[in-house]
This record gives sequence, structure tokens and C-alpha cells, in this order.
Amino acid sequence: MNKLDKQYTDLLQDILDNGVRKGDRTGTGTISVFGRQIRHDMKDGFPLLTTKKMPWKVIVTELLWFLRGDTNIKYLVDNGCNIWNGDAFSNYLKTYKGNYQMGMEEFVEAIKTNDEFAKRYGELGPIYGKQWRKWETEDPDAPSYEHYTMNIDQIQNLINDLKTNPDSRRLMVNAWNVGELDQMVLPPCHYGFQVYTRTLSFDERYKLYTGSDKTWEEGGGNSYGKITGLDMMDDDNVPTRAISLMWNQRSVDTFLGLPFNIASYGLLLEIIAKEVNMVPDQLIGNLGDTHLYSNHIDAAKEQIGRDLTLEERFKLAGNQYPPGGLPNQAIYFMDEKGIPKRTREPFALPTLACLDEYWYLNDTDLTFIQKMEKFRPDFFKVGNYQSHPTIKAPLSN
Repeated sequence: MNKLDKQYTDLLQDILDNGVRKGDRTGTGTISVFGRQIRHDMKDGFPLLTTKKMPWKVIVTELLWFLRGDTNIKYLVDNGCNIWNGDAFSNYLKTYKGNYQMGMEEFVEAIKTNDEFAKRYGELGPIYGKQWRKWETEDPDAPSYEHYTMNIDQIQNLINDLKTNPDSRRLMVNAWNVGELDQMVLPPCHYGFQVYTRTLSFDERYKLYTGSDKTWEEGGGNSYGKITGLDMMDDDNVPTRAISLMWNQRSVDTFLGLPFNIASYGLLLEIIAKEVNMVPDQLIGNLGDTHLYSNHIDAAKEQIGRDLTLEERFKLAGNQYPPGGLPNQAIYFMDEKGIPKRTREPFALPTLACLDEYWYLNDTDLTFIQKMEKFRPDFFKVGNYQSHPTIKAPLSN
């Protein structure tokens, strides 16, 4: 059952019902609530919303960009991801201060075709990728009379800690570097995440091993055979732990940004779990200023949807009428046929596919980061993804 879309559209309705009007840096204006949470059990499906079509490749491209430690939009635009173009273009306009400037389309084309231009004007400052992979700090091994810096790779450190100390309470990655906020085109909205692991029960491992919902006893096993069962599961490298991820977000563009964030952190959880041989468990988002831009309100209402009239449901049923034709019989008839009751009724969540196609995923001679640098956005696919049509809304920069 897809509970995620319901949580999300309930959050949209919550903002519409309880939000307060606030100004913002973009000048657009918002209605806003504070302190909300999204929770998703990964066994219920991959967290890609179905009440509007989501641009999957764009989501994957941005996450891989973060994991590569990249902060220049060239990788993004070369892979068809344009969500950071506005920030880079605004930065470019400030550089020229009223002198001749090219338009947005010309700017993006120059990023694609002119490496020197891209190097200078495609840079966004020390945002997510830099902090995740190259957090700068003083080198403690440098001579006392010299000043040297070193880079901390938080992602690789996280993987190392998960493999060596999975019960640690310090399994965190932070993007909120207060010493470098003024150098960023935009301070991080989702500013940090934490992971948590737990030991799987025997029956949880057994279900993974067999691919069924039956426990050991239901499958015909007994207490005397559990040692043999454990040996079989260990020989087959069945995971022994589940892993959850919780991200924290100070500012939430609920209509455009949050669906990206949910899917992106869901994918990050899947990628990390694969690397450390754990099972994705809970995905949790802690949301601070949770807002709808004033020019997103109609789009949000469209996604929330409305109840279909009896006549509209008849049309979806092919205008079939049950024997007798009474309204209550018609409603029962349509419910039995699974005819939607609302305009944007959620579909089942998709699955994440194709992670096992690539040999280097299991190559122990490569570090996690080396594997990430080999990934392309089309390496990750979602299976059985059904959705309602896209709902367009303007991006506020």
C-alpha cells in the first residue's frame, strides 16, 4: 500500500489549512508551517511519488553530482539536469553588474560547449558535494609553525564506520559549514543526515534468504535446525543488519523540492545499504520551515486532488452499469472493479532496479567513492513506475 503519497498530500493540505504568510529571499512569498516529518518504510516500495510524474534521471544525476564532490553545474547540464542553472546564472549576472550579459539559454549553451567559461561561471561555491567529500580543516600533523589544510571525506568515512562500528551514534554527514556559508550560492536546505543500523532477527534474515513471507517455523524448520539455517544464510551472504537514514532540512520547498529530496535520500540509502550489505529500513525526513510558494498553491491543490463524481467514475468504468442500476449498487460495482475515487489517487510505489548489473559494485579492490565515480545516471532504474501526469510550477531562485 502506498502511504507515502498520502503523507505528502496531507502535508500539502496541512500547509494550505494552517500555513502563515511569510516573505522570502526570492520575493515570491510563501505560506509556511514549522516542524513536520515524513516517514517511509523502504519495504513498502521505492519512495518516488506517484500523484505526479517525477523526473527520475534528474534526481539521480543530482545525487551522483553530490557524491562525486562536484560543485560545478557542467556535469548537471551535460546530463540534462537544469535545476541549478538559475543559481549559477544569477551569480553570473552579479559578476557583470549591469554590463552586457548573455541570456539564460546562451549561458547554458556556453556551459556545455566552453570549458573555460564553465570552469569560471558554472561554479556554485562550496555547496553539498564539497562539504560531503572535501570538508576543509587544519592538518593536525603539520608543523606548528606552518598552516596546512586537509580534506575530510565524510562519505567515505561514513562507509568505513558502518563496516567497522555499525552501532556508532556518530554515523553522520554534515553540509552546514558555517565558515563557508557566505561563499555558497545557496546555503544547504537539507543540511545533514544520520544513519542508524540494527541487527536483523533470524526470521527477517530467513525471509530475505527464501524470498517469502514465511518464518522459519512456518517454512517447516525447528529450533534444532537453526544453526544449519544460520550457516546457509551466512554462506549466501544474507545481510545481518538493517539500515535507516534520517535527513534534516531547514527550508522545504514542499511542492517542487521535497519530492526530489525524498527520492534522492531514498536512493542514497539504497546505495549505502548495498555497499555495506545491509537492508534499507526506515527513511525519515525532519522538516523545518515547510512552505508552499504563493505561485505553487494551485498546483498543490491539483496534486491533492478531489473526490470524483459518480458520473466521472462511470466514465472511467467505461459507462458500464450494474444490474438494477441503483446508485448504491453502482458504487459497490465500481469499488469492486477498482475504479479510482479521486482525481489523483496514488498508484503502487515502484521498485529500484538494476543495481546488480555492474561488476564493480562487488569489487572489493575499489573504494565506495571510486565506484560512485563510475556510475552514470542511467545505471539506476525504477521498475513498475506508474504515475499521474506532471504538474508544472515555476522554480523560485
